[in-house]
Amino acid sequence: MTYDAVLFDNDGVLVTLVEYEVLRRATAETFANLNVDPHPDHVDEMAVGVTPDALQRVCDAYGLDPAEFWTHRDGTSSKHQQAEVRAGRKGLYDDFDVVRTLDHPLGIVSSNQQETVDFLLDHFDIGHLFETAYGREPIPESLVRKKPNTYYLQRALDDLDAETGLYVGDSETDLIAAHDAGLDSVFIRRPHRAEADFDTDPTYEVDGLDELPELVEKR
Repeated sequence: MTYDAVLFDNDGVLVTLVEYEVLRRATAETFANLNVDPHPDHVDEMAVGVTPDALQRVCDAYGLDPAEFWTHRDGTSSKHQQAEVRAGRKGLYDDFDVVRTLDHPLGIVSSNQQETVDFLLDHFDIGHLFETAYGREPIPESLVRKKPNTYYLQRALDDLDAETGLYVGDSETDLIAAHDAGLDSVFIRRPHRAEADFDTDPTYEVDGLDELPELVEKR
C-alpha cells in the first residue's frame, strides 16, 4: 500500500529561502507606515517566528491594534518576498522537477503567507501540480494555527480525502506537526539545515527531493 497523499512544506523544501534581512526590512517598513519608530529588538521579534504573546506585547508598547499591524506586516513581508522572486534571488530548488513525477495527490502546507504561496505557484506555473495549498491568513489567529499546530495540515488532508500521508519538511515544527497529525515525516537536509539536530525524529531523512519517489511507495 502506498501513501494516499504527499504534502510539502514550501520554503526550504520546494523553494529557496530569502535572506533574513529581507524580512527585517519588511517589518521595519510596516512600523514606518504606521508612523512608529520601533526599538530594533521589536523589529527583530516581529520579523520571524512571531508568537501571539509577542505580537500583543509589541503592539501594546506602541498603542497599535494587533490585527491591523499584522495585516500590514504580512502584506508587506509578502511583497518583499515577491520582489526577491522576480529578481531571481528566490526560486525553485534544482531538484523540484522530481515533484512532477510523483503519481500521488499533492499538497502544500506552509507557515508563510497564503499570498506568498499563491504568488509562487502562479509565478513558477506549478499550481496545477498541487490539489491544495495552504499558507497563513493575514490575521493574528494564524499564529496559533501554524505549525507545529496541525490545523493547516488537517485541512489539506481533508481536501485530499487522505487517510495516510507523507509530509516533507525542513524544520522540527514540521516533524512535530506531521507526528501529531498521524503522518509519516521526511526531513530534507538542505544546506541551511546541514548541522540541524532535532529532538523529534523523522520517519525518513533525505538529502534531496530525488529520494522521494522510492519513499512514497514504501508504505
